[in-house]
Amino acid sequence: MKTILQKTVSLSLLLAAAALCLILPVARAEASFEIPGICQVQTDTGITGTVKTLDYSYDDNTYLSLRDTAMLLGDTDQAFSLEITGTAVSLRLDSVYTPVGGENVPWEGSGYRDIALRRNEFKVNGEKVFYYTMIMQLPSGEYDCFMTAVDLAMILDVSVTALSADSLQIDTREPFDFSPAALEEAGYFCGLNSVLVGDATTGEIYYQYQSDTSYPIASTSKLMTCLLTMEAISSGQLTLDQQVTVSATAQSLATSSDGVVPLRAGEQITIQELLVGALLPSSNECALSLAEAVAGTEEAFVRMMNEKAQELGLSGAIFFNSNGLPSYTEDFIPAKRQNRMSAKDMFRLASYLLHVYPQITDITSLEEATLESLDFEVRNTNPLLRNLPGVTGLKTGTTNRAGACLVTSLTADDGTREHDLVVIVLGAEDSIERGRVSGMLARYAQNTFKRGIQETGSGADVQTSGNLPTHAEAVVDWVVQTARKHQLSQAEAAEKHTVFQI
Repeated sequence: MKTILQKTVSLSLLLAAAALCLILPVARAEASFEIPGICQVQTDTGITGTVKTLDYSYDDNTYLSLRDTAMLLGDTDQAFSLEITGTAVSLRLDSVYTPVGGENVPWEGSGYRDIALRRNEFKVNGEKVFYYTMIMQLPSGEYDCFMTAVDLAMILDVSVTALSADSLQIDTREPFDFSPAALEEAGYFCGLNSVLVGDATTGEIYYQYQSDTSYPIASTSKLMTCLLTMEAISSGQLTLDQQVTVSATAQSLATSSDGVVPLRAGEQITIQELLVGALLPSSNECALSLAEAVAGTEEAFVRMMNEKAQELGLSGAIFFNSNGLPSYTEDFIPAKRQNRMSAKDMFRLASYLLHVYPQITDITSLEEATLESLDFEVRNTNPLLRNLPGVTGLKTGTTNRAGACLVTSLTADDGTREHDLVVIVLGAEDSIERGRVSGMLARYAQNTFKRGIQETGSGADVQTSGNLPTHAEAVVDWVVQTARKHQLSQAEAAEKHTVFQI
């Protein structure tokens, strides 16, 4: 397995600070939840203008005015128009912006307070996307929308550079790109547990941060639950259309504060629907029902989960339940346990799942579905399905201890075959940051993949493409051998370090 520690690309280092909105507005109002300010933005056409900003809760957590930015980009290759109401934004690319008055001027007064950051309805060229924004009414009566520079850069596919502490440059001729290593050096990933970006088809790792350390993984645990269910289907033990009787235990979980799908004891629901319920809305009771269908009891199923983890060489993985919720022991002083895994182990698990059961993405790529047995509609919790072409899954997860986690899969074509790229983000502070980091790293994965194809000339020249395992047994060997090579390299490094110390 080839590991790429860093790829240096044009302008990537210049983007690092600006893309993450490390901006100090020139003017400050009295501190509040939203701090009004301004910055100077220069475009590649040479036009410079004032852009109003809102720092959300903290200095330099900066959101830019879309109206002000639209005015400045009007004569560039990335012009866009806007329609903004009190709860919705419609942005159209390659369209001329019509001014409403008050653009590119400093704030009027200081009476702006309590502007909520929320996932307002947002459409790009008529298609819904998921970004967190702030919408506020201006003194003119019109509405403006504020979003981070990095989110806007991803939507427009432009390069953003910090010229100084209070100014930005937007180059519409260069695509969105950045250097994860530069962000790591700036301390950006300190707010996360770990991240990993790689090609699951070849095993190539593009970037990793604290990927060997085991952390709580919340509902991303359900990938292992679904893997064991797919194996039971493959062996003939279960079928997708097989009816499962909901247990009292599953009903109890469904009616708890952690319930998602209203399962009732004695009702019938199919394995297919349970998979959809577990993967899209992250139903804990559906995961439990799958565990009971496969192994009879969740306790027996958890033993299977841990055995499968050992079989795949997931050395840092440990499971206590089928869904990723906190698990308490029955002791006088109960221990609160959570399923754990490293980002590197999660990459191996996702790689195996995508190799052996690629049909799983038929479910995880759905934005919404209906559980016919219950006449119940469910929605996918993965925001990247709407924000980025080629995304096929895989799973979100959140607990207080695990933070916000997301395992993303997306396809890329080398001219010979499709590859599954995987982005793993563990321990983000909230779903907002989880989506933003995952979106950035997904685009980094796409850019790195394209650069690799350009360097090798064509997909047919990629040496690993003809040596990939195709059968389940071979994939197990491939994943385990990769894990053993990593463990061996760690042992050799430790031995060298010990000898040096002596």
